[in-house]
Amino acid sequence: MNKADSAIAKPDITLRRIRQTDLASVVALDTRVTGHAKPEYWNDMYERFASRRADQRFFLVAEGDGKLHGYMAGEVRAWEFGSEPCGWIFGFAVDPDSRLRGIGEALFQGIADEFRRVGITTMRTMVPRSSTLPMAFFRSEGMVAGPYIQLELDLEH
Repeated sequence: MNKADSAIAKPDITLRRIRQTDLASVVALDTRVTGHAKPEYWNDMYERFASRRADQRFFLVAEGDGKLHGYMAGEVRAWEFGSEPCGWIFGFAVDPDSRLRGIGEALFQGIADEFRRVGITTMRTMVPRSSTLPMAFFRSEGMVAGPYIQLELDLEH
């Protein structure tokens, strides 16, 4: 059993890799937090993360009392625009009713442990400037602005 499959320091929460039976709960939580239902997206993510490159893709859930309280998903990415291999967090949510219980921190530490286990020493994520709650969370975990700048182009204009 790897570290992501074992109980964490929170007595009523267990951190583990996602299972097929968790998908409906992940979709419901993501819909509640983002306001957008994306079942096809999450089914595709599960398929990719459960069956391919499982040594470099990590989709963790926090459960307790028969309920999914949160998730964090990430993968090792390498050599994009010359970047050394790094851990990239692209999905994260904690049930609003379960916040302030250390669940987000446990998920963050769990995925950091997985990245460290495969030799990764840097983690990255992307947060909208206007999303103060995720921004505050990631900064509280020690994340700071990195060496890359996001650029975008509105293709509608």
